[in-house]
Amino acid sequence: MRIVIVGGTGNVGSALVRRLRADPDAVPVVLARRLPRDGGQYGGVEAHRIDVAGADAVVTLTRLFRGADAVVDLAWALQPNRHPRRMWETNVRGLGHVLRAVRGAAVPQVVVASSVGAYSLGPKRRRVDESWPTGGTPSSHYGRFKAEVERVLDRFEAAEPGIVVSRVRPGLVLQAAAGAEIRRLFVGRVPLGPVDRLRLPILPLPRRLVAQVVHADDLADALARILSRRASGAFNIAAEPPIGPEEVAGIFGARAVPIPWRLLRGLTALGWRTRLSAADPGWIDLAIDVPLMSTERARRELEWEPRIDARDAVTEVLRAAVRWDGLPESTPLRPGR
Repeated sequence: MRIVIVGGTGNVGSALVRRLRADPDAVPVVLARRLPRDGGQYGGVEAHRIDVAGADAVVTLTRLFRGADAVVDLAWALQPNRHPRRMWETNVRGLGHVLRAVRGAAVPQVVVASSVGAYSLGPKRRRVDESWPTGGTPSSHYGRFKAEVERVLDRFEAAEPGIVVSRVRPGLVLQAAAGAEIRRLFVGRVPLGPVDRLRLPILPLPRRLVAQVVHADDLADALARILSRRASGAFNIAAEPPIGPEEVAGIFGARAVPIPWRLLRGLTALGWRTRLSAADPGWIDLAIDVPLMSTERARRELEWEPRIDARDAVTEVLRAAVRWDGLPESTPLRPGR
């Protein structure tokens, strides 16, 4: 199978390249705005430079998609969050360009990365399946754009019944290779202590700040299974357990102390306005609003099981972020500041 990965040098894309290279029947082709170095996991991999938001993107993508068995669209911009229109160009318009090229090149399957962030406000005490509304969180650029992605996919799926349309809705995707990138994107200049040695007496966090995560390698395995089975529709992907105040406090050897979520939001907004932190307050709104997902469909239809515990995935990426670790062959995931 010839699999074209749009955004193949990012957090999820790098993991999917690793997974597909381990499959003798799969041939990954990487498309990215910044090409990977020809070495490591990208050694010998066919790669092409493309900006999915560019004026000539559809023509170039159509040419590169010809002969592909599937296209996986993972291209997504998380910055500059002070200029949401520029992110929209990549995240929403770029998807439109990809889908037009999929149609033009007669690709039989397209797989698109949506997110738990696409879901509307939902419960934290029970799980929701893939039928939960995907209206996003209006105050979060990420939630708004992911909801738009869902609408774009709905229209494409209705207009192109001959193309298998698959979408994954993962929790927060983590891996050591993305440690430096995650620190650059979300933490900014806020100092981080050594996770292995840092012990706090208390950790103040809102009770409703509960999120699901998944290791990038486990998400890549789910994507590979979707591709091999030509599975259509939406799939929630997350590891266990959900990460809430008690789990985060446990990583730091602390005791969780509840605080109002608006206090955390205010502190995040202050850090963002003063440019101390790179994370805008919409991320707090998103984490508070999104429901807990059921992964039953992926486990049943894909026979998928996460191999890495959610707590271990969080600890892994925190350690890597402290050390500014990354993947040298990938410009987005490069180590260092």
